[in-house]
Amino acid sequence: MAGALDEAKIIDYFRNKSVLITGATGFLGKIMVEKILRVQPDVKRIYLPVRAADAAAARRRVETEVVGKELFGVLRERHGAGFDAFVADKVVGLAGDVMREGFGVDAATLRDLRLADELNVIVNGAATTNFYERYDVALDVNVVGVKHMCDFARKCPNLEVLMHVSTAYVAGEKQGLVPERPFKDGETLRDDGTQLDIDAELRLARDLRKQMEADDDVDPKAQRKAMKDLGLTRARHFGWPNTYVFTKSMGEMMLAQMMRGGDVPVVIVRPSIITSVQNDPLPGWIEGTRTIDAILIGYAKQSLSCFLADLDLTMDVVIASLAMPGDMVVNAMMAATVAHASSTRSSEPEKKPPPQQQHPHSVPPSPTVYHVSSSLRHPAPYAVLYRTGMRYFEEHPRVGPDGRTVRTRKVRFLGSIAAFHLFMVLKYRVPLELLRLLSILCCGLFGLAALYHDLARKYRFVMQLVDLYGPFSLFKGCFDDVNLNKLRITMADGDHADTAGGLFNFDPKTVDWDDYFFKVHIPGVMKYVLK
Repeated sequence: MAGALDEAKIIDYFRNKSVLITGATGFLGKIMVEKILRVQPDVKRIYLPVRAADAAAARRRVETEVVGKELFGVLRERHGAGFDAFVADKVVGLAGDVMREGFGVDAATLRDLRLADELNVIVNGAATTNFYERYDVALDVNVVGVKHMCDFARKCPNLEVLMHVSTAYVAGEKQGLVPERPFKDGETLRDDGTQLDIDAELRLARDLRKQMEADDDVDPKAQRKAMKDLGLTRARHFGWPNTYVFTKSMGEMMLAQMMRGGDVPVVIVRPSIITSVQNDPLPGWIEGTRTIDAILIGYAKQSLSCFLADLDLTMDVVIASLAMPGDMVVNAMMAATVAHASSTRSSEPEKKPPPQQQHPHSVPPSPTVYHVSSSLRHPAPYAVLYRTGMRYFEEHPRVGPDGRTVRTRKVRFLGSIAAFHLFMVLKYRVPLELLRLLSILCCGLFGLAALYHDLARKYRFVMQLVDLYGPFSLFKGCFDDVNLNKLRITMADGDHADTAGGLFNFDPKTVDWDDYFFKVHIPGVMKYVLK
C-alpha cells in the first residue's frame, strides 16, 4: 500500500484516468460515478457496460438510469447548460452483458475504443443480489461474470488496479470476529473438510437446465423453481444460508484464481448493510428496499405487527442497508483504489506488456480484503432504528388513504427464529386451520375456500422470507476491519485530510446514528423509496 493519502492525492489520481465500472445502474455504482465526475472533472473516461441492444439503447439507459437521477443534481447545477455535453464527453455507455466475454461488448467497439489499452481502473460492482435466485443465473452473473472480467483485465497493459465489490455476508452465519481475509481455493463454511469445486457447480447447473429444457413436460414455472431450489440446496450443503452469498463467495475464489500470477493489485471490498447517503451529494438519497428499511416501510404502511430482530444486536451499516452510508462505502473504495494503484504504478499511464506476461512464475500477494463496516468501531443496534423510527413517525405522522392520520403503534420484536415461529403459529396458523375446517364444513361456500388458500399462500411466503432473511436479521458476527483501519490511518496521516468530515471520510465513528437515522435515513426512505 502507498504512504499517506489525502484528498488532493485521491482527486489527482483520477485525473486523465480511464475507469470501467460494472453495475453502474445499481445504488453503489451511481454514487461512485457521480463522485468521480464531481471531484475530478478531468477524468478521461468512465465506461459503463449495461445490458442493451445497441449503443443508442445503452446511452439511453445511462441517461435515464444513472446520470438522470436526482443524485446528480449538484453536478448538473455546477455545469448548468453544459451538463449534457460534459457527461457525453466523459461517460460512455457500452451495450453488453457482464455474463459474456469482453463484457458482452462487440469486438468492433472494443477495437474502436481501444478499451483494453485505455483502462487504468476496473471496478466490478455487477451482481445479482436475490437471495433466492435461480442457481444458473446467480452463477452466470456472480461467478462466470467475474471470470470474464478477469480474462479482459489480463489483456489490459495499463491496468493499475482491479476492484471487486462483494459482501461482508460471505461469512454466512459465522459468530464472533470475522477476519478480513480472502477465501482459499475450494474453501467452504463447513468444519468437516468438505471442499467446493466451482467447475462442478457450473456443470451441475448447466446439466439440470439442459435436462429440463429437453423435457416438454416441465413448464417454465417449474423450471424456475427447480433452479432456485437447487441454488439454495447447494448453498446450504456447503454452509452458506442462501444462493446470493454462496455465489458471491465463489466469485471471490474465481477472482483470486484468475488474477494469480499477474502484477495488477486486486482489491476485494466487502460492504455490510449499505444505507442512504449521509453527506454528499444528496443526504438521504437511496434506491431499493433493504433489510432494515422493510421495518420502516412496513411500519409506515401500518402492515407490520412484528419483526424478527434482537434489539440488542448491532446492524452493520455503511449507507445502504446494515448500517454504513453509501457515500462512505464509495469514499473507502476510492481511497483503496488510489492506495493500491499507487503502490505499484506511477500516476502517469505507462504502456506495459499484459500482466500475465511480466512475471509468469511469480505468486503475488492474495487480494486485499476490506470490510467496509461499522460493527467493530461504532456499532448501531437495531434499538437505535426502532427508537428513531418511533420518534420520527410520532413527529411526522403518516396520512392514510382515507385522509385520516395513522396512529403510531409499537412493533413486537422477536429475538429468535423459534420465537417468531411460535408467534406466527399462535397468531396466524391456528386461525388459518380453523378457517380451513370451517370451509370444509360449509363445503367451500361463501368464498371460504378461496380465502383460505389466499391467506395460506401469504403465510407460506412470510415463512419463506424468514427462512431466507432470518440469519441476517439475527447475525451475531462482528466484521474485523484491520485493513480498513490501516487505510484510515494513511488518510489521517495525510497533510490535508479531515477524517472527521472530509471529502473522503469513511470513519463510522464520525456518525451519530440517532441523528443520522432520524434526520437523514428515515426521511430519505420516505421520500425516495416509499413515494
